[in-house]
Amino acid sequence: MLQLGVEVEFRDLDKEPLSISELEALIGDRDYKMFLSTRNELYRERKMEEHPPSRKDAISLMSKNPNLIKRPILLRGGQILLGFDEDAYRKMLK
Repeated sequence: MLQLGVEVEFRDLDKEPLSISELEALIGDRDYKMFLSTRNELYRERKMEEHPPSRKDAISLMSKNPNLIKRPILLRGGQILLGFDEDAYRKMLK
C-alpha cells in the first residue's frame, strides 16, 4: 500500500454507490468518458469504446454499476486523478 503521509477519506462504492447528482458534480465539465473503466465487463459487452453511451446514460450506468467507474479516484482541491498512478499521486500531494 502506498504511504504518502496524508489523510484520505475512503468510500467503498460497492457499499455506498455515488448518486447521479454526486457523479454529475464529480465529473463537472470534464469528459465523462474518462471516468469509465475500460476493464469493466459491461464496458466491453456494450462495446463502449466504439459506441460510447451519452453522458446521461453513462452517468446513470455508473450510478447503478459502481465497477464501471475507473478507480481509485483521488480528489484534491479542483484536481482529480483516476486510476492508480503513484507518480501522479506524489506530484499532486506535494
